Amino acid sequence: MTEHMTNLRVKLPATCIILEVIIIILFGTLVEYDDNTNAKLWHEELANKSNYENEFYFRYPSFQDVHVMIFIGFGFLMTFLQRYGFSSVGFNFLIAAFALQWATLMQGFFHGMHGGKIHIGVESMINADFCTGSVLISFGAVLGKTSPVQLLVMAVFEVTLFAVNEFILLTLLGARDAGGSMTIHTFGAYFGLVVARVLYRPQLEKSKEKNCSVYHSDLFAMIGTIYLWMFWPSFNSAITAQGDDQHRTAMNTYYSLAACTLATYGFSALVSHEGKLDMVHIQNAALAGGVAVGTAGEMMLTPFGSMIVGFLAGTISTLGFKYLSPILEDKLRIQDTCGVHNLHGMPGVLGAIVGAITAAAATREIYGDGLADVFPDVASDTVTASAQGVRQAISLAVTLGIALLGELLWVSF
Repeated sequence: MTEHMTNLRVKLPATCIILEVIIIILFGTLVEYDDNTNAKLWHEELANKSNYENEFYFRYPSFQDVHVMIFIGFGFLMTFLQRYGFSSVGFNFLIAAFALQWATLMQGFFHGMHGGKIHIGVESMINADFCTGSVLISFGAVLGKTSPVQLLVMAVFEVTLFAVNEFILLTLLGARDAGGSMTIHTFGAYFGLVVARVLYRPQLEKSKEKNCSVYHSDLFAMIGTIYLWMFWPSFNSAITAQGDDQHRTAMNTYYSLAACTLATYGFSALVSHEGKLDMVHIQNAALAGGVAVGTAGEMMLTPFGSMIVGFLAGTISTLGFKYLSPILEDKLRIQDTCGVHNLHGMPGVLGAIVGAITAAAATREIYGDGLADVFPDVASDTVTASAQGVRQAISLAVTLGIALLGELLWVSF
């Protein structure tokens, strides 16, 4: 025990300090304010604009909601484990603080370079939080199996590969994924699951009693659930186009989450002994509707379609916790601590499929001039709607492939 504590006392400070020094140097060399943040450049534009047209006033409310989800929602959601409450909240704080800085750089390299500099503003802050969310999803799969140093190293690799995957999907393939069903949830879940498989050790079976909850730990976890549930419409709509696109995304998410919650309660009582509700289902599966509507949220999915997606997401997530998680652990030796496969993995794949189908059905008769906002390549006749649907499906396959590759790189390191 003494040797372990001594190693942590040396390795953790060294890792934190070295990584932060590197980031500060890179920020000093490569990062600068964008036009909406730079005093000189913004005031040069004021001749034709009002201060209230600054992007801050449009994006910052959404950023606040997303930021709460990252630091409170994800952190407290994982406190249901009676022996890892401090780890879930504390390590969540550490990883998120590092990942959002590293994500700003990695995403900037691929999306925000202007004259050799990375331009940052409130939208880059939102995107960095999105990337951080993917890392925290992976953290949920390996909670209790890794040290904070290992988690920071995992974040270095995952953030980098997240930015690569995001660039391939959104820029090279031209896919649409406003709420991140593919880029955030599917990628984070399957990256974490494969890491959990690699970290499997037979002796972990002896610590199963640590993976259960008690009354007060479930109450704390419900804090995370409620925060995530309330702010998920902001999460999915945070970077969509102004106007109807953002309005529609928030509304689709709103109804998907509501339908998902009813499905979760219904199926939880159905599959549980004596018809009792399982708090693990309520804490997690009730959120799956937000994940599943992420890709198609900005599309003309309709409230009716959103409810169907949410209901399906709640169903597969609840059944996954009940029947699939034990199979993954017993047969595939994947100990998914927080059930991220059920909350993020399967609903993320469902969201990608829904997005592909909805994209393939897009027509100018349905979208009108708004087609250019949602599917610019279809609106410009660069591709057909069916080809856009194929792009979406290919993007799902690419995401799964890169998530597996990322695990191999992490393990090799």
